[in-house]
Amino acid sequence: MIPIFFIYSDLALFVLRLGFAVIFLAHGWPKIKNLQATFKNFNAMGFKPGFFWGFVAAVVEFCGGILIALGLFTQLAAFFLAITMLVAMVWKIKNKHALAGGYEFDLILFLVAIILWTHGAGAYSLENYWQIWLL
Repeated sequence: MIPIFFIYSDLALFVLRLGFAVIFLAHGWPKIKNLQATFKNFNAMGFKPGFFWGFVAAVVEFCGGILIALGLFTQLAAFFLAITMLVAMVWKIKNKHALAGGYEFDLILFLVAIILWTHGAGAYSLENYWQIWLL
């Protein structure tokens, strides 16, 4: 343990949060943009009804990405994103995908979601800003 690096922990959490948000925005936007294709894809994957689960995934990924980027309702958004990634991992494991080249990306996103769920947004967030100014 190198205590001097603790002074960067809020900055590290901010960078982690932004990178995580960008990934979900990049994956959620196409789902939101073309809901009909999303519904068909979810039906084909066995998530029935596809219109319901596709809509839920699209909203959680896109809106969750926005909230995480802003640092607003971070723990709630991270909780729902963690569930989303857990479902994706279970689906891939059930369908015999390997760790490497299969569900490793879902696993790391799940773990980052758990970190944000348990740690919150950190100092560089709207949550922190409004908390300071509302006191």
